[in-house]
Formats: sequence, structure tokens, C-alpha cells
Amino acid sequence: MSLSENRLDVDLIIHARWIIPATDDHAILEHHSIAVRNGAIAGLCATVDAKTRFRPAREVSLEQHALIPGLINAHGHAAMSLLRGIADDLPLHTWLNDHIWPLEGKWISEEFVYQGTQLAIAEMIRGGTSCFADMYFFPETSARAASEAGIRVQLAAPVIDFPTPWAADADECIRKTTELHDIWRNSELVSTAFGPHAPYTVSDESLSKVLTFAEELDLPIHMHVHETAFEVEEAERTQGQRPVRRLYDLGLLGPRMLCVHATQINDEDMALLRETATNVVHCPESNLKLASGFCPVHHLQTNGINVALGTDGAASNNDLDMFSEMRTAALLAKACAGDASALPAYKALQMATINGAKAMGLDKLIGTLETGKRADFAAVRMDSFNAMPIYNPVSHLVYSTQASQVSHLWVNGNLLLNDGELTTINKNHLQEQTLAWQQRLQQTEFQGDKA
Repeated sequence: MSLSENRLDVDLIIHARWIIPATDDHAILEHHSIAVRNGAIAGLCATVDAKTRFRPAREVSLEQHALIPGLINAHGHAAMSLLRGIADDLPLHTWLNDHIWPLEGKWISEEFVYQGTQLAIAEMIRGGTSCFADMYFFPETSARAASEAGIRVQLAAPVIDFPTPWAADADECIRKTTELHDIWRNSELVSTAFGPHAPYTVSDESLSKVLTFAEELDLPIHMHVHETAFEVEEAERTQGQRPVRRLYDLGLLGPRMLCVHATQINDEDMALLRETATNVVHCPESNLKLASGFCPVHHLQTNGINVALGTDGAASNNDLDMFSEMRTAALLAKACAGDASALPAYKALQMATINGAKAMGLDKLIGTLETGKRADFAAVRMDSFNAMPIYNPVSHLVYSTQASQVSHLWVNGNLLLNDGELTTINKNHLQEQTLAWQQRLQQTEFQGDKA
């Protein structure tokens, strides 16, 4: 039998200068290739061996690139990209009560969510993000935008006790979430979660119902928890306990739970999170911009708690750049711990990849570059001046790389970004519709300021 007859037929093979699998062995594979078959990774090997192992239908050479898992943005509000920069430099509660919530009350609709989510997706694809968690109204519309673009999304459908544009109360939110799960349960790209907004907007009764359905359907739970000192102080004053303790007593803490922000964590909170193997999602740039506080990432990780990374919404960040988020997370962790060795580069990359996959219950599918996992990966140019000279490519990915260096993105083996150009989104149409929203929202905000 000839060597050619021994080769595995594959759809695609990519030869890269480096492959960074984001695995626990902290591997950096130089001059390696990755093969894709039926949307999954069929194998990784040294490039010199690839021709004897695989027979590809298509071959791509990226000789100055690092190939990494697609980045995973584990928390955000995608449609709020249309509110980017509209009310900056304000305290959280002023920002929300006087600006964001009134604008949402006037303008939120399926059209707003669909087109705002398209804008967010375009930005994320351009920045190497292949999967994002989205907590926002009309999640069925976000699902449509994501599936059309070919990106992976987990819909943390919001649950709030009071009326919203999407539902009248928490019971309707929960019912709609279960219906959403039924519609998308067989999707390759769309998964579902419950998204109780925060301890101060959801009652014990509603949270207990969320837990019951989440356990029955085996779904994650995303929730803003301990975002600010004010939130925690108010809970202690009105309920006599901290929100983390309340969630523990209700049974919500556990591996399916994602506590987003977690800037106010004391020793008791830490012990409860560790005991229950609860996940934390760190949103460093949003927390800094809103002066919400500092998530103790190093302390959480040394206690064995899985910490993922998210951008939050573009209205409070103001971008969805996961490379910037990695860099800020790493630098902030060092300053908060008083230890320059805290959160080294490879662990920061894992926060933006496999840790997010674990938190969202998707780690069997995505998050690392390993045989059998889905073919979600990004190619990053490493020949720009800000990445030279290269002694450690992972260090550059975290501390030097700009999102504009991402040249290609594959999700499920499908090419969404080709040499910097979007393949599934019409750039010109997106720009036109975004400018139309700018005019509407700007006029509303200006009138509100005059009033």
C-alpha cells in the first residue's frame, strides 16, 4: 500500500508557525499543522509529517501566524453595542437609572436587538472571538443573528421579576427560556442558559424556580453577583446576608453557576465558591470603567476556582476586544496580588479560552485545540512591529497583540474571517444601519439631557 493510500482525507489543513492549544501542559507547538474534517479537529502534527498523514481538499499556509483556540467571551450584552459611548464617565447606578434604562425602555425591540447583535458579532469575529455568552432581551433574535453569522453563542436569557420589553415577569422569562431551549436544543452553534439578572432584581421564589428548571434541563445559570460594594451592603442591610450566602442557601451555587463580576469577595464568600465549584466570570475593563471594584483573580485561582473572562457590554467597556481584556486581566491581577508572577500569560490565555468553555459547560466541544473537538480557532499575525522580536509567542498574545492582528477565524470548520475580511456579514449594510441607530439614539439622549 502506498503512503498516499494511508493518508486520511480531510477538508482542510492549516500549517502555522505556532499552534497554541491552551491545554494544561502549556504547550507551544512550533511549525505544526492542524487538520479539519466534518467541522472537527482531525489531528495535529509537525508540519513535516502532515503530508504523509493527511490528504486535504484545501491547504492554508500561515507562516507568520499563531493559531489559537477561538476566544470565548463568557459574559456580555451584545445588542448594547448600539449604546457604545452614549453615557460615559458616570457611576454605575447613575449610568443605568438616568441613561441606559430610559433609552432601552424607549428603543428596545427585536430590530434593535438583531441589528445591535450583528454589530457586536462583526466586532467579535474581527477580534478572534468564536463563542460568546449573551444576556439580553429577545434572545431568540440574538440566536438568529449568531446562527446567520456562523458564530457560537450561549443565550443567558434574562430573568427579572419586574416587566421588561421581553416579558411581564420572572415566570414568563422562565417559560420563554425553556421554549428557547426546545427550539435550539439540536443546534451546532446555539446553546441556552438561564440569566437571572442580579440578586436585587430576582426574588428567592423566582431563583428557586430557575434552579429547578436548570437542573431538569441541565443548563448553566449566568448572574451578576457582587458587582459593587453598594449591592452587597444593601443586601446585608435589607436581607441580613451577603448575596453569595443567599445563593448558597438557595442551592444555586455549583458547577452550573457563573457568578459574573465578583468584585466584592471576602473569606466566607471564597470558601462557599470553592466548596461548591462555582465559576466566576471576570470583566476587568468594565469593572474599571464603572469603578465597581477588583475581582481577586489570583486568590480565586489559588483556591481552585475556575475564572473565565468576559467583556461585558460595549456600553460599559467600550469594546468587545478579548485581547485587550486578557492584557488588562493579567496586569490587574498582578497589581491586586502585589505579585508580578500572578496570572502569567498562558493562564490568561486559558481564561479567555478553556476556562470560559468550562464555565459554560462547553469544554467537551471547544476551548482547546485537541483532536475530536470542534474546529474553532483563530489565526493571529505575529510579524507586526509590536510583536517583534518573538521569544515567547504566548507572552506577545497577552501583552502585545492587538485585535487587528487577527487575520482568520474558523468556527465549526467554517471560515468567518478571511485575511481580515468578514465572510458572513455585509460590512457596508451593517455600517449603514448602525449610523441610522446612532441618529435615533443620539436625538433621544440629547432631548433627555435638555429636559
